[in-house]
Amino acid sequence: MFKYPKQNDDKFSGSPFSDVPEDWATKAEDTPSTSPFSQKKDTAETAPSSSPFDEIHTSSTLTTAASRNVLNQDVEVVGVLRFTDDLLVDGSVEGRIESDGVLTVGGNAFIKAGDKEKSTVQTKSVIVHGRVHGNIEVTDRVELAATAEVIGDISANKISIQEGAILVGQCRIGAPASMPAAKAKPAASPVASKTPNLLG
Repeated sequence: MFKYPKQNDDKFSGSPFSDVPEDWATKAEDTPSTSPFSQKKDTAETAPSSSPFDEIHTSSTLTTAASRNVLNQDVEVVGVLRFTDDLLVDGSVEGRIESDGVLTVGGNAFIKAGDKEKSTVQTKSVIVHGRVHGNIEVTDRVELAATAEVIGDISANKISIQEGAILVGQCRIGAPASMPAAKAKPAASPVASKTPNLLG
């Protein structure tokens, strides 16, 4: 058997907490709270909101990405289609497209004028890779890719047509600096009468 040396009982006579420093014994009201939950509450009340959703609303990247609208190949629209900024159509539209932005007609797209109207596209610019049956009226530029098929009249400030594009219609591109003045018709010369003058 092991024998332990006898210990002095006087050593344990006092309270086991007698060696605790006095500042540990202060009341909870006198000391500021060090709870992590209370710090979080104070921070939430005083600090400005740093929600990730706030950054999304002010981000310019999201605005740029959202400015391009897309109608896929399985989308079919009947009626008037209006949009802002840019639109890529790869489906079918029967009716009229109106915008101040840029329209891109994809290779699978088919845009057809409605029964009562022949004007199909009225935008700032249009880039055609697919088929458009109807008139195109733009304020800036029309680009016809090699796969484009346009049956209708085009009115634009500028036009670009690649080899292989099909265009059946009239084009009115730009505006002349000054319209030529209409030539005045020469006055009709008096015709001499064949009957003799009997008065002399």
